[in-house]
This record gives sequence, C-alpha cells and structure tokens, in this order.
Amino acid sequence: MSPAMPTAAKLAASPTTTSTAALLTFSNSFTPANLSFPFTKTVSISTNKRRKSSLQASPIIISSMIEKETPVAERPPTFLRETDENNASSNSVRARFEKMIREAQDSVCSAIEAVDGGGKFKEDVWSRPGGGGGISRVLQDGAVWEKAGVNVSVVYGVMPPDAYRAAKPSENGGSTAVNPGPVPFFAAGISSVLHPKNPFAPTLHFNYRYFETDAPKDVPGAPRQWWFGGGTDLTPAYIFEEDVKHFHLAQKSACDKFDPDFYPRFKKWCDDYFYIKHRGERRGLGGIFFDDLNAYDQEMLLSFATECANSVIPAYIPIIERRKDMPFNDKHKAWQQLRRGRYVEFNLVYDRGTTFGLKTGGRIESILVSLPLTARWEYDHQPEEGTEEWKLLDACINPKEWI
Repeated sequence: MSPAMPTAAKLAASPTTTSTAALLTFSNSFTPANLSFPFTKTVSISTNKRRKSSLQASPIIISSMIEKETPVAERPPTFLRETDENNASSNSVRARFEKMIREAQDSVCSAIEAVDGGGKFKEDVWSRPGGGGGISRVLQDGAVWEKAGVNVSVVYGVMPPDAYRAAKPSENGGSTAVNPGPVPFFAAGISSVLHPKNPFAPTLHFNYRYFETDAPKDVPGAPRQWWFGGGTDLTPAYIFEEDVKHFHLAQKSACDKFDPDFYPRFKKWCDDYFYIKHRGERRGLGGIFFDDLNAYDQEMLLSFATECANSVIPAYIPIIERRKDMPFNDKHKAWQQLRRGRYVEFNLVYDRGTTFGLKTGGRIESILVSLPLTARWEYDHQPEEGTEEWKLLDACINPKEWI
C-alpha cells in the first residue's frame, strides 16, 4: 500500500469507518503469511463515534503469532474447524464465503487453462496448526501466460490485546481498565495475479476477502466485528481503449447491481491504492478496490463480493482472446518488461502484506507468487512524448475516467 494513502487514515475519512475492522487489513497479495498487521508503526484508528486512538505493537509480538504452514496431500472439503461455533451450518457466512472463493478459484483456473491451450496449474494444499489452510495454484511458462497464480486461504489466528483495547474505548461499551487476552480472528480470501506473455495482453490482479473478530474469552459480551474487502484491477503495457472500457464497464455493472455509488467510489479508491509514491505514478489503469466494508447489510455484501469474483472471467478473458496472438517486436517486449518492473516495485516496496510476510518468515513461494517471471529496469528511461508507451505512462500518472 502506498504511504500516500494509508489504510487507517483513509478509513478515518470514510463514511464506512468502523472500529476493530480497521485493525487488520489484507494486502493486495492475499496469502496466509501476508496477513497485513499495521502494528509496526503508530497508526490512527477511528471508532464508530469517530474518536481516534493510536496503537503500536512490536514486530516480535506479531511474528510470534505466525504459524508455519504444513503441506497436505489432498484438498479437504472445508478448511473450517468443526469446533467453530460460528460455522454451525453450511449457511453461515464463513461457510458460504469459503464455498464462493473455492468455486471462483476453480472457474478462473479452468478458464485460464482453456485459453492457454496447454499450460496446467501446479497445486499445493496446506494447513495451519491453529486451524484453516489454503490452496495455492500456479501456472508457469504456458503458451499464453508467463505466470498465473490463483490462491485461496482460510485462516484462524489471534490479534494482540493492545490492538483490541485501542479499538474499544469506554464510550463504545468497553473500558480502558479491561485487560483482555489475545482476540481471535477469522479470515478467508482469494487472490490472483495473471501475467500474460504478449505485451499487448494486460496483467490482471484480483482479490476478495472476508474478516471477523470474535469476543475474547475473558471479555464476555464483547461485540464481534466483520468486514469485506477486495477489488479487481488491470495493468496493461499498452492502451487499447476498447479493452479498458470493457473492463471498467464490467466492474461498474457488478457495482451498479448493489449501489450506484460503489463504482465511482471504489474506482477512485483503486487509483489511490495502487500508487507508487517514489515514481509518482499508478501501477496500472485501475478498476475497483474497497476495504473495511461493513456499513451495509452482511448478506448484501456477501452477494456483492460474489458478483465481483464472478465478473473476473467475463471482464478479462475477452481482452486476452483479442490480444494474445498479436504480433509484437523487441521494443514492445522491452516496454512490457519495464512496466513489470513497476509492478515489482509496488509489491516489494509498498504492499504491506508482502513486506510483512518477508519479515515474519512466511512461506516465500506464496508471498512472492504475484511477481512476474521476468522484469526489466533501465537507467532513466523516458518514453518519447506522443508514443504509445508515453500514452500509457501518462494514464498511470493522470488517472482517467474510462466510461
């Protein structure tokens, strides 16, 4: 995440700001090791009554909570714990969200393999000692895709007690004298990055996630918090306006089914989120992005996240079909590699989940699955004004309204 748009600060200004939901946020690269805890520096947290607190926790505390993943031979029917009281039936939000992301993983992987015409996903299944697990799938060096990763995670864990106290001031029903133990949380999500070989075919990223905290055992009656987050964004090396319009129309269509304010609001959020501060430019041409979303009916937001995940294939595959076989030369490929370099810079410098995973010894293959196989950096490269390369860079510096 860009320092120019820190999550806590953004949420403090947002009409959807809530309390505990702001404490834990996922990165745009969702993996079990990439749970993004913004506790290594002081950040501002807004409560429902807009009162701000600050929290700070040691990275040592955070790293001590990370459990190593254990490979397993077969995919289980569910990663939910049998003892999970919030999963009493298949109708629970946790169960339905897990079902949705696993079905989305299957459908996206099937579509990618069908278009590639030869490449197959390698699958790794893993579990965690404290509960949960995930499925990582990667297709590498295919006919169409250089690298395609589609991961799902269902994770149980705890958050530091200091974080819970900071988000629960006395006027919100809590007390500053309360000293709860670690606060349990549940998180599930799907994350994908798709890097095609052809420089005229765009990279796609999407992720959708659901998060809950549970009441600590020693604080009976403490409220449970939940939120949804995610988004889908397009990162081309060359602009084809019909492609970008098609992509944004698909995002708008998904949003408009639920709230006409969603698309303009989440489109701007996306432009701001994928900002490379040291370059003064965006990573790509945007899409939608949202976080800490819980100011609406829970059932509506579950349906909204499902609609967004299901819109990935119709938004993206037609673009790939048009561009995957276009002839290109070395100049086009070099420009694609330079833009891939920007992608790498954002993920390694600003993506909090990636940096957190690296610092806490998470599964390295999952943490870096979003990076392309190849990228390029040239000293002081400046595209000539008016060229197609310049037009792409200009659109990344000055976000446009595509529809």
